[in-house]
Amino acid sequence: MNSQANKGSFIALFPLFIFVLLFIGTGLITGDFSNMPINVAVIIASAVALAMNRKEKLSAKMETFTKGAGHPNIMLMVVIFILAGAFAETAKAMGAVDSSVNMGLSYIPSNLLMVGLFIVGCFISISMGTSMGTVAALAPIGIGIAEQTGIPMALAMGTVISGAMFGDNLSMISDTTIAAVRTQQTKMSDKFKTNFFIVLPGAIVTSFILWFLTQGTTVNTLGEYPYEVIKVLPYIAVLACAIAGIHVVIVLLGGTILAAIIGLLDGSFTGIGLIQSVSQGVMNMEDIALVAIFIGGMIGIIQYNGGIQWLLHTVTSKIKTKKGAEFGIAGLVSAADIATANNTISIIMTGPLAKNIADEYDIDPRKSASLLDIFSGCCQGLVPYSGQMLAASGLAAISPVSIMAYAFYPMTLAICGVAAILIGFPKLNKKNTN
Repeated sequence: MNSQANKGSFIALFPLFIFVLLFIGTGLITGDFSNMPINVAVIIASAVALAMNRKEKLSAKMETFTKGAGHPNIMLMVVIFILAGAFAETAKAMGAVDSSVNMGLSYIPSNLLMVGLFIVGCFISISMGTSMGTVAALAPIGIGIAEQTGIPMALAMGTVISGAMFGDNLSMISDTTIAAVRTQQTKMSDKFKTNFFIVLPGAIVTSFILWFLTQGTTVNTLGEYPYEVIKVLPYIAVLACAIAGIHVVIVLLGGTILAAIIGLLDGSFTGIGLIQSVSQGVMNMEDIALVAIFIGGMIGIIQYNGGIQWLLHTVTSKIKTKKGAEFGIAGLVSAADIATANNTISIIMTGPLAKNIADEYDIDPRKSASLLDIFSGCCQGLVPYSGQMLAASGLAAISPVSIMAYAFYPMTLAICGVAAILIGFPKLNKKNTN
């Protein structure tokens, strides 16, 4: 009985399959992903989760669901969504987006706009330590660039996602990095060096791909591109705060306040107009915030019913060699991230088991920590129901599935991770593991 309990339950994952099939399957069949709104899909999947495990009373299942929905990470995500919407709409109404885009169009060649957006995203995310905050700060600029050039909106959002995931995977203050380092019992600086050399080729290849795809880009508007430096200040302030390592909530709140002050002083909007802009920004993100809450609740039910445990058991039962063990760690955290759509939670869940695997097969803790961060990051940047995808698609008003094909860095990140396992890179000196 205990053995069966340790193996978990594959059936417990059924709500997740329902969600993915409804959301993605309907779009693939009909050719229009808007035919099945993600909020409807997640509500149906959540209802299926609550209907399962009839041995439990509905009241008990609802308690599990609400605990998952109200998890601190989920609630923080919701707060970030709301503040991101308020910041984006206030900055847009004040003219920050237009000025930022026009300044970029004035100085950066059209075929380097996406490369520049990706590099800026890398710096912001590695400084801020959060992919969500980076998406919130850069998505409005990416949207503005896409609207004034021949660049597809999905490509612009995929570029924002790519830059955001680069720093999330490496930043010293990223919660994913902290979780990976703590569970593998290694040093932050050691993990950074190991991880950086693995992922750097992916960033270089991503930059080349973006340059190649946009080298024929032409700007749709003619003439000069007027801009006011003062209206770019909210984004400069966000970057400065990111470099200073200030919490993303403070960054977004401060950016919104600064945009509001500038807009009021230069007459971009009145006090009533400001309030309406903030309100509209919040409402723009309400739907996505609710989706995040329902996903958290559904994952809570799945975990309670043994779905996550089944994933862990399935991945670890087939390990026989050191490389197999490294692939096992990669598969373990990837499966957990696909199931939870949260790379921090997936690392925290699988980290202790990954540490056991690493110890048993003599895997350097710097390498196991890097694998946890790399493969959770690449999955997080590709699944259409991750917080980053939902935020970018919500701000751009496009389907998150359309962004997946342009999330080049998460793709190259996965390739770099697999290559590092296959060729045993990097070669680590055991004298430096403490």
